[in-house]
Amino acid sequence: MIRILGITAEHEIVENVPLEAVHSDQYSWCWVDFNQPTAKEDELLSSFFHFHPLAIEDCMHLLQRPKMDYYGDTQFLVLHTVKRDTLNAEEVDLFVNDRLLVSYHSQQQREVDNAWERVLSYRTTKRPVWMRGPIAAAYLIIDKIVDEYFPCVFDIEDELDTLEKLGPNEAVDELLNQVFALRSRLLKLRRTIIPMRDLMYRVINSQHIQQIDEHHSYFGDIYDHLLKLSDMIESDREMTSDLRDSYISLNSNRMNGIMKTLTVITTVFMPLTLIAGIYGMNFENMPELHWKYGYFGVLGLMVVLGAGMMLLFTKRGWFK
Repeated sequence: MIRILGITAEHEIVENVPLEAVHSDQYSWCWVDFNQPTAKEDELLSSFFHFHPLAIEDCMHLLQRPKMDYYGDTQFLVLHTVKRDTLNAEEVDLFVNDRLLVSYHSQQQREVDNAWERVLSYRTTKRPVWMRGPIAAAYLIIDKIVDEYFPCVFDIEDELDTLEKLGPNEAVDELLNQVFALRSRLLKLRRTIIPMRDLMYRVINSQHIQQIDEHHSYFGDIYDHLLKLSDMIESDREMTSDLRDSYISLNSNRMNGIMKTLTVITTVFMPLTLIAGIYGMNFENMPELHWKYGYFGVLGLMVVLGAGMMLLFTKRGWFK
């Protein structure tokens, strides 16, 4: 589906502009949105708009890394949106020149729809500052995309806070699985946000984009948001590393405690086993076997020996 907005020189916004009128002089600039286009509509990128073949190839082959390329007077931007539930990245491509903004996405994108509705709302709010060219609408799209990154990061931070509050009696294996799952999700976000940050740095320092100076502070604000997001991700990754190390240390400490307890018990029973083994031998000339109180004497010796060793180990703090 293709939808088109036209903005006249008087800053009037016209919906459902015919495709043939996009290049006419009655509009100062137009926004053409390729929303889940068909194969026939894809051909218009070449046959009608005459975009560079390499840029069109990047549109057809998903998923490209966020980037910006220059093709004559047209700038080609690859952006990534993130789905909050899966954190999977989806591509949005923008073609920007002085009279045209073409957005291309093979999936329905809420961020593009929100930017579209925001432009339409200017018909009533009368804010011509946003009608200064396609770069203004491109800013709206990028701004909405970056805004949707924050809930994804906040969700992970909430889970990290929950993990920090869990007591040491929780199952360490389960806690470690949750930590590794969070690190995997953070890695997904990092693969999107860091390239987007680098892309915005190129945009605000570009000398090729028309009217970028008029909107420099707005794009700089997006870049600041991406810097904040990247710092949050790195901080969360460090926190997950600390949690992982803490859980591993806790697990090792528990294992050491278990091994120490088993070692003490084994040590206590070793002399008792020795005594039982000696008197379990089948020799006829063993004087204690004919002693009337031999059985009770050996049991008493074993009890005294075991109790003495337990007291000794307790005094030395081996059971702490």
